[in-house]
Amino acid sequence: MRAASVVAAVALAGSLAACSNDSLANQYRSGDNKGYIAGDFAVKEYTPADRPAAVDFSGTLADGTKVSAADYRGKVTVVNFWYANCAPCRQEAAQLEKSYKEFSGKPVEFLGVNTYDQAATADAFAVAHKVTYPSIIDADTKTATAAFAGIVPLSSTPSTVVLDKQGRPAARIIGELPDASILSTLIKDALDGTS
Repeated sequence: MRAASVVAAVALAGSLAACSNDSLANQYRSGDNKGYIAGDFAVKEYTPADRPAAVDFSGTLADGTKVSAADYRGKVTVVNFWYANCAPCRQEAAQLEKSYKEFSGKPVEFLGVNTYDQAATADAFAVAHKVTYPSIIDADTKTATAAFAGIVPLSSTPSTVVLDKQGRPAARIIGELPDASILSTLIKDALDGTS
């Protein structure tokens, strides 16, 4: 088993085209604790023994449905913080959706947290970028965003947190996700209990 506290495996966006998904995933898996940061992108993976406490969040989805952390217990949950006018959020949308589809039918859920927009704008973004998982609309209350304040900086958008089946942060990504293989690796580790 690998126990990496801080691992990142990413080249600058322009060099990503030269790398296959497998190579990028293998580079990430190297687990050498180098803490490499490219641009504004960084990954932190928590060992099971060092995970922060379960995050107790709640909010209202764009369709008006109320959700809370309890709805996601027992599943690995990917929580992505975004808003429509955020250029990196637009860039990473396809990567998040790719990973979401990869784990369809498995005990994995995806949940967006829109930190700025109202439901109509969030829905228009979802249609334009073909995002099919739901998002909390957090612009007015900031309750979901505040629940994650100890895990991701409130001003860091986009950010992504992978919660384990108990709702504890297993990994976090600060900045734009450049390739779905990175997130997929973090999800698999959380499912296996090895991160």
